[in-house]
Amino acid sequence: MRTKIRKRLLALLILPVLIFTGCYFIIEFSSAGRIYRDIDTIPYNKVGLVLGTARHQVGGGVNPYYQYRIEAALDLFKKGKISYILVSGDNGSIYYNEPNTIKKDLVAGGIPEERIFLDYAGFRTLDSMIRAHIVFGLDSVTVISQEFHNERALFIASKKNLYAIGFSAKDIDGSPGIKVHLREYFARVKVFLDLIFNTEPKYYGNRIDIE
Repeated sequence: MRTKIRKRLLALLILPVLIFTGCYFIIEFSSAGRIYRDIDTIPYNKVGLVLGTARHQVGGGVNPYYQYRIEAALDLFKKGKISYILVSGDNGSIYYNEPNTIKKDLVAGGIPEERIFLDYAGFRTLDSMIRAHIVFGLDSVTVISQEFHNERALFIASKKNLYAIGFSAKDIDGSPGIKVHLREYFARVKVFLDLIFNTEPKYYGNRIDIE
């Protein structure tokens, strides 16, 4: 009896580990060959999709994930690797507006305002990728975020009829980076649950052509 109980407890402990690691590495391997770190080798795409994040950290100061995404988008545009930028992020209140904030920094960095389009309903990566295809009419896009985030975005895109490649913004080392990467395990399990239950974006809206 005790042996059976131990086996069941062991199975209960092992199963979550298998699920989390399985989801993580399936998503990682699925993006192989479609994520670029070298700006000179990445193919041209008409539109680069910047995935939003908060500009400021909770404890104060500029969020480095945010800053590095801005720098990556500016580099791609100035190198002629993209012609337009779609900024997708959370616009949850009048006090928090990721797309507008990112747009201001991109314009300050030298990108013409008319080359920037905003998706105010990118509340989640799932929303951003589906809306890029359905609302903004994209069949191909360059996703701009950190590599772990790009992997998840590309996996979602592949399941939603959108061909995506990723350009990896600089990542973060140390304790803050470790915390984010640990949360990524949960985010990847959520991706599979969203696919199983066919989760839709919170909003769709009218078609917007990028040109």
